[in-house]
This record gives sequence, C-alpha cells and structure tokens, in this order.
Amino acid sequence: MNTMDQTDRTFMKMHGLGNDFVVLDGRARKLAMTPALATALADRHRGVGFDQLAVIVPGAEVDAELIFYNADGSISAACGNATRCIARHLMDETGKTRLRLKAGARVLEARDAGQGLTSVNMGPPETHWQGVPLARAMETLELPIEGGPTATGMGNPHCTFFVADAEAVDLESRGPEIENHPLFPERTNVQFVSVTGENILRMRVWERGTGVTLASGSSSCATAVAAHRRGLTGPEVTIHLDGGEIRIRVTDEGVWMTGPTAHVFTGTLTDAFLESLT
Repeated sequence: MNTMDQTDRTFMKMHGLGNDFVVLDGRARKLAMTPALATALADRHRGVGFDQLAVIVPGAEVDAELIFYNADGSISAACGNATRCIARHLMDETGKTRLRLKAGARVLEARDAGQGLTSVNMGPPETHWQGVPLARAMETLELPIEGGPTATGMGNPHCTFFVADAEAVDLESRGPEIENHPLFPERTNVQFVSVTGENILRMRVWERGTGVTLASGSSSCATAVAAHRRGLTGPEVTIHLDGGEIRIRVTDEGVWMTGPTAHVFTGTLTDAFLESLT
C-alpha cells in the first residue's frame, strides 16, 4: 500500500559529495515504506530523486537505526555517505559529538571531525569469500574475472578494479555487467580505480541497484582496503570521486571515512503524488 499518514510525509534531501539521499525520520512515527514507494520517490523526473533512501528508526542501545533502500527499491545493508549525513543531522539535533548508529548487522561509530566534516567508522572489512559474499570459495584479492578485481565486504559487497585510467572506462557498460556477475549472489557495487599519487586514488563508481553515482562511502572504504591489501597504498588515502574528495583510514578497529555533508532542503509529499501510486 503506497500511502502515508499526514504526519509521515516530511522528508529531508541530503547529499555527501553529490551522492544524494531522501531521508525519512521514523523515530516518532511509523512509516509505511515499501519497495514500490521507494522506487517512485527515486524517480528524478516524477518523484524526488535519490541514489539511496534512508529511514531513521529507534534502535536498542544505539542513538538510531538506519534502513536503506536503493533506487530500484531493493534493500541495502550499508550506505556510508548517507550514514555520515544522518550522523551530522543527529549531532546538530542533539548537540552530541559522538554517536552509535546501527545499519544492517553493524553498529557504527560516528564523530564530529571538525571544520564541518563528519567521520564514520564503517566497521571491519570482510575479506573472506563468505563474508563478501561470493558464490564459491576463492581468494578475494584477485578474482577470476578479466582485470583481476578485488572483492571486499563492507556490510555490502564490492568489486574493485585497478586500472591505468579510470576516466577511460565505459562505466555505463561495465558497471551493470559486473554488478550482475554470477560470482556475486547478492549483486555487487563496482569501482574502477587509478593510483594518481602517493596514497591518492581516483575512483569512479557503479552502485548496485542504482547505477552511476558521484560518490559512494562504502565503495570508498572498500577501495581503500583493496588498495592497501594489494600494496598500492598505505592505510590512509585520499580518494577523488566525481563529486569531490573523501579521506579513508584503515585501522584494526575498522575503516574510518571522513568528508563533508549537506542538508539541502526539507519537503513534504503531496496527496496527489501519493494517490498517483495507488
């Protein structure tokens, strides 16, 4: 049923480095979110438009729990830039400088990094084939796919290709091909990455269930982990994406990502829009 009560219709539009989100606050109200409604909201011509949709709900022993939807209505267990955006919103709301947020099976720590930046620890990476997950047992450092990409789990699956020139890759063609590769039973996010300097990477992203995006937090974390595992960088990197710059630090306690966020506007869905979905 694609209907929402009058009190359910307010949403926030946010982005992190151009990776944009619709955010609904369900802490004080029950939201009737469905894959069909998420897909309708994702439409950039007839809806609001987003790369991912996030619903904030109450959580036990955490400041909040986050539920993510991709633009095709599928669920995603992780969305790093949306987590940073929501963390900043909750910090501004509560005055706290540290938060604990639950996303999927992970509890993530968020911090105010100063100068308007927000940091989130996305948790430890999964580098075993079952944790990514992959369809069968294999080494994840170099998959048996042309180009020898690295597989990483960051609460969601990632496939990272290291190439001479990320700009030259036909992302619209290669992205969906790899997203739906049979080695990835849950599909995968796809990154094409070039090393452009000491601990500096250029990355372009195809997100599972969404397509080309200007940035991706979890993809940035997976790329930093893959580059460090392959000896291409140290544990701290700066990644240049189509939407801007993000800093990633791989530690024993998890992968920290730090970057800017933006709350663009707050809006209200109309009766006519909701009724058009029934």
